[in-house]
Amino acid sequence: MYTVFGFYKFKKIKFLKKYKSLFQKEILKKNVRGTIILSAEGINGTIAGKKDDISKIIKIIKRQFRLKDFDSKNISKSLFQPFHKGKIKIKNEVVPLGLKINPKNKKLNRYVSGKSWNKLISNKETLVIDARKPFEYDVGTFKNSKNPNIQNFRDFPKYLKKIDKTKPVAMFCTGGIRCEKASIFLKRKGFKNVFQLKGGILNYLKKTERKDSLWKGECFVFDNRVSLKHKLKHGTYSVCSGCRMTFSTKDKKSYKFEEGVSCPRCYDTLSNSQKTRFRMRQNQIDLAKKAGRKHKFQKEY
Repeated sequence: MYTVFGFYKFKKIKFLKKYKSLFQKEILKKNVRGTIILSAEGINGTIAGKKDDISKIIKIIKRQFRLKDFDSKNISKSLFQPFHKGKIKIKNEVVPLGLKINPKNKKLNRYVSGKSWNKLISNKETLVIDARKPFEYDVGTFKNSKNPNIQNFRDFPKYLKKIDKTKPVAMFCTGGIRCEKASIFLKRKGFKNVFQLKGGILNYLKKTERKDSLWKGECFVFDNRVSLKHKLKHGTYSVCSGCRMTFSTKDKKSYKFEEGVSCPRCYDTLSNSQKTRFRMRQNQIDLAKKAGRKHKFQKEY
């Protein structure tokens, strides 16, 4: 069993290259995989490994940056290692929006969770915004939510400018970090009633009983588990090897679905040569499985 730890912290950080080198060595040494993003405005990441190794990495991060705790964190389990590699990246922002955050303006954000969140988004006057990308929205979302339908988070402000300032706004995303920036952007534009789901979707699904939940579907995650259900149990979605988009168990029943080759979304757009190449790749994966070996294109372990 593997522990998956997602976290972020907005804090001024210097000497980014030094920290990148340090964490890269520690991750390799502890056999931890996933991605950590370092920026002058903070740190953001999701990592996976054995429980003790993850605990050691967390202690190192807190010690190096003198953190009492993270702004947000979530812990889930995986039956297999959900990441292929361990990567440390240096970025201009922890989330690209063209807006820098510091602890002072972040304190102005208003967080809502549990029953209070349910009450807020059940109000017909509340504009409920899913701040994620369309393919994430398609896997699952909150009842009555709207999606900006944008492919790049940098374009999110264009959508936000069209919103009615008089309405209460409730935003949510996977772990909460995208909403941190979007909330500050709206406040700078004169919005008064802006709320965000504390800890994001993952913490809501973990802490909310299914009978009390207003979540519909599953939650897409950026690792080989693909999606999670309530209590952060493994979901039912997979990623198509042909178009790299998600597909459901229902899609598997379509004649347009072929393991490792196509799904209903891409079947008609793939060329015959592409399908032939993908079939050869899937055949190699199947042969490796039969021999008890791992293949470099194999998704599950």
